[in-house]
Amino acid sequence: MRNSRGVRSQLKDSVPVAGLCPQGAYGLQDSLRSGFSSVKNELLPSHPLELSEKNFQLNQDKMNLSTLRNIQGLHAPLKLQMEYRAARQIQRLPFLQSSNLALDTLKGSDDLIGFEDILNDPAQSEMMGEPHMMTEYKLGLL
Repeated sequence: MRNSRGVRSQLKDSVPVAGLCPQGAYGLQDSLRSGFSSVKNELLPSHPLELSEKNFQLNQDKMNLSTLRNIQGLHAPLKLQMEYRAARQIQRLPFLQSSNLALDTLKGSDDLIGFEDILNDPAQSEMMGEPHMMTEYKLGLL
C-alpha cells in the first residue's frame, strides 16, 4: 500500500491547493510533492485470501513454536530457532545453488514435493558465473 497520506495532509495544510491530486497541472505526476510512483505500491490484493496465503508459512511456524512452548517450555522453541539460524547459514559456494536440505529436515518438509521441486522457482534460477569473481564478491574482496 502507498503511504502518502501523511504527505498529502501536510501539503493540504501548508499549500492552498484546490483538489490536490497526484498529477500536476499538465497531467504528469509531481514527483517533488507526491514522491516516485510505482505500480507495485498501487496494487491491491485481488482477493482477501491472497494476503493469508502469502503469510501462511510464517503463521504456521509461529503457531508451531507457540504450541511447542506451551507443551515443553520456553527452552524448546529457543533451541529450535537457534538450530534454524545455524542451518540457514550453511550454504554452498556463491556460484552454486543451495538446496537448504538441513533446514528442510529441521522443519520436516524434506519429504514434501512442491512446484519448485519439479519446475524450479524462476526467482532462484541457476546462473553460472565466474567462480573466482563471485566468491570474491561474496567475501567483499572486490
